[in-house]
Amino acid sequence: MTKTATAGDIRDVDFAEALGERYLSYALSTITARSLPDVRDGLKPVHRRLLYAMRELKLDPKSGFKKCARVVGDVIGKFHPHGDVAVYDALVRLAQDFAQRYPLVEGQGNFGNIDGDNAAAYRYTESRLTEVAEALLAGIDQDAVDFRPTYDGENSEPTVLPARFPNLLANGASGIAVGMATSIPPHNVAELCEALLHLVRHKRCTVAELVERVRGPDFPTGGLLVEPAETILQAYETGRGSFRLRARWTSEKHGHGLYRVIVTEIPYQVAKSRLIEKIATLLEERKLPLLADIHDESTDVVRIVLEPKSRNVDPAVLMESLFRATELETRVPLNMNVLDASGVPRVMSLKEVLQAFLDHRRVVLLRVTRFRLAEILRRSEILKGQMIVYLNLDEVIRIIREYDDAKERMMKRWRLSEVQVEAILNMRLRSLRRLEEIEIKRELKSLAAEQETLEGLLEDEKRQWKAIAGEIEDIRKAFGAGPLGRRRTEIGAAPEAVMVPVEALVEREPVTVLCSDKGWIRAVKGHGLALAEVKYKEGDEGRFVIEAATTDKLLVFATNGRFYTLPVDKLPGGRGHGEPLRLMIDLANEHDVAAILTYAPGARLLLVSSDGRGFIVPADEVLGQTRAGKVVMTPGEGAMARVCAPVEGDSVAVVGTNRKLLVFPLAEMPEMARGRGVILQRYHEGELSDAKTFAKADGLSWKSGERTRTEPDIRAWIGQRASSGRVVPSGFAKNTRFG
Repeated sequence: MTKTATAGDIRDVDFAEALGERYLSYALSTITARSLPDVRDGLKPVHRRLLYAMRELKLDPKSGFKKCARVVGDVIGKFHPHGDVAVYDALVRLAQDFAQRYPLVEGQGNFGNIDGDNAAAYRYTESRLTEVAEALLAGIDQDAVDFRPTYDGENSEPTVLPARFPNLLANGASGIAVGMATSIPPHNVAELCEALLHLVRHKRCTVAELVERVRGPDFPTGGLLVEPAETILQAYETGRGSFRLRARWTSEKHGHGLYRVIVTEIPYQVAKSRLIEKIATLLEERKLPLLADIHDESTDVVRIVLEPKSRNVDPAVLMESLFRATELETRVPLNMNVLDASGVPRVMSLKEVLQAFLDHRRVVLLRVTRFRLAEILRRSEILKGQMIVYLNLDEVIRIIREYDDAKERMMKRWRLSEVQVEAILNMRLRSLRRLEEIEIKRELKSLAAEQETLEGLLEDEKRQWKAIAGEIEDIRKAFGAGPLGRRRTEIGAAPEAVMVPVEALVEREPVTVLCSDKGWIRAVKGHGLALAEVKYKEGDEGRFVIEAATTDKLLVFATNGRFYTLPVDKLPGGRGHGEPLRLMIDLANEHDVAAILTYAPGARLLLVSSDGRGFIVPADEVLGQTRAGKVVMTPGEGAMARVCAPVEGDSVAVVGTNRKLLVFPLAEMPEMARGRGVILQRYHEGELSDAKTFAKADGLSWKSGERTRTEPDIRAWIGQRASSGRVVPSGFAKNTRFG
C-alpha cells in the first residue's frame, strides 16, 4: 500500500464515540440475532437455521436419519458462521424430551439425560425433524415468508418460519442479551389452541379469560405448580413474574408404621444427579435432621427414595424441610421479552403474544393463497394452450417439424403466450395421447372453482379467520391429544403453611458466639469456654460472648437504631478468627454494634439511646429479613442507640457518664414498635452510660472488676422518670456501667 493511501485511511475519532458505536452494534447484534426469540415462530436464528438446513437435507419425519455431523456442517457452512459446539448444543436441546415440551428434532443415539450428562459427539448421533418441526416449516416453499441472503451471499435463508404451531409458548425460550433477557416456560399446546380460538372469536377478551384456558406452564418433567391464581394472572398480564414449582412425591408405607417418600418428578431444568448430590452433602453436614438417607432407584423413570430418621416424622413436614433447603422446589421466572414482527424487543402480555401469532398466521395465509392463485393461473394458461394442441395436433406437429421458428409461428397463429408455447414445445411425445379434451376441461373447471374460493378468501376477512381457526383445530387434534398432549404439570393450590420446626432444617447443637472488638464474629462449638484461652487477631480482643444453639437467631443492635437478624447456623465456624460482621449486614462505617443477644419469642427488650431516651419493644417486632436490617429506634440529632437488654423485673435503673443513678418503676416505660422513646434521665453535662431492668426486691447489682456487688437498699435513688438522679453508691464500677 502506498504512503498516501495509508494516510487516507486514518481519521481522528473520539474514543468514547468509537467505543459507543461498536458496543451498540454488538448489543444490537446480540439482541436481534442471537439471544431473543421471534414472537412469531418462537425461534432464535440458530434454531431456525438448524430446522431449515435439516429440511434442505430432506430429513423429514418419514425419511431416514442422518449424522448430526452432517447437519452441523451444513448449518455452519451455509447459514450460521459460528462454532460447531454451539450449533450442536442447540441441536441436542431441540431433541431432548426433558428440555423441550414438544421436541423439534428426533434423535438417535445418546442425546444426554435428566442427570445432566452430556450428549455423545456429533459423529456418533443421528437426527431428523419431528412432525412439530414439520408444522413450523409448512408452507415455506409457497412464498409464505421472506428470505434473505446468507452471510456469504451464496444462499438464502428464511427471516422467520411460517409456524403453524404456536412454538414460542409451547416450547418456551430463554436467553441473556445485552441489558435484557428472556425467560418463557413451556405450555400445553391444547390449552394454547383453546386460548387462540377464543381470541379469534372474541378480539376484545381480557387476559383473565385467556388464563382460564392457559392455566399455567406445562413442563416436560412434570411437577406441581403451587403458585396462587392471582399471582399467575398478574404474571401473564404484565409479561413478568415467576412460578413456584415443586417435585411430585408420594408416601410408600411399610410394616410397623415405617414409610419412605418416593419422588417421581423433579422441577424443570434441575439435574437429578446434582440434586441428589446436594441433598447428600446437606446430610453429611447434618443440616437435614429429619432425613436418614437418600437412594436413587431411577431407570428411564425418576424414582428418588427418601428415608426419614423416625417414623414419627410427618411426611409433609419432612418434604417441607427439603423444599426449603434443596432444589426440590424452584422458582421458574417468566419474562416474555421477545422480538415483535418488526424486530423490536419488548415485553408482551399473554394476549399480545397470542395475537402476534395469529397476525403472523394471517399474513402467511394471505401469502400462501396468493402463491396458489398464481400457480392456478399459470396452470390454467398451460391447459388452455394444450387445448390448442388437442384441437390442432397435426398442424402443431407439422410446424414443429418444418420450421426453425416454430415458437413464433405458433404464437402468431393461435395467439398463444410464451408460457403456453414453451409448455407445448417441452411436452414429451408420450404425453400427446393423454391430451383428451374431457380431462383438460375437467381440470380447468376444478382450477376455476379453486380460484374462485381463493379469491373469495382474500376478499373476506371473516373467512380468513375461519380458515385460521381450522388450522388451529388441526394442530390441537394432531398435538393436543394422546401422551404428547396430556398435561404433565399439575396445577395445585398454593400450599398451606406447614409449621416446620427449626430443628427440621438445622440440627440443634450448643455453640458460643464470639464477636471481637473489631467486629470479627464466629461460632465455637460448646458452652463454658475458657475465655482466657480464646485467641483473637493481633491488636484485637473479645467484646461479646453469647451462649446459644445452632437453631437460634442472633439479634444485632447497632448504634443507628437498626436490628439485624443472623441465623446462628450461618455463622462461620470456630476455626480461625471468623469473618467480619460487616460482610453479613449493611452497617455504615460511622456506626458500630451496640449489643448482640439471642432472639427469644415473646420476650421484651429495653432500648435506650445516648441522650437518655428509650422505650420497650417486643422482640417479635425487631426481626429483620434483609441485610439492611429493620429500623426500630430513631435516635435524636447527635445521639446514638446505646443499650439493648432483656426486660426482667419491675424496675429500671439508668446511669449517666456524670455518675448519677436513677431508679424508677418499669410501668412508667412505654411499649412501642418503633420510635425515639421518652426521656428516662436528664443530663446537664454528659450523656447516658448504661441502663438495665431488675427486680426491686433483689436489689441493684453491678460488676466491679471480677466481682459482682449488690446494693439492697435503693430507696435513695428512686425518683421520677426524666429526673437527674443522685450520685452512684460507693464501690460502683469506674466505667459507670452495670456489667
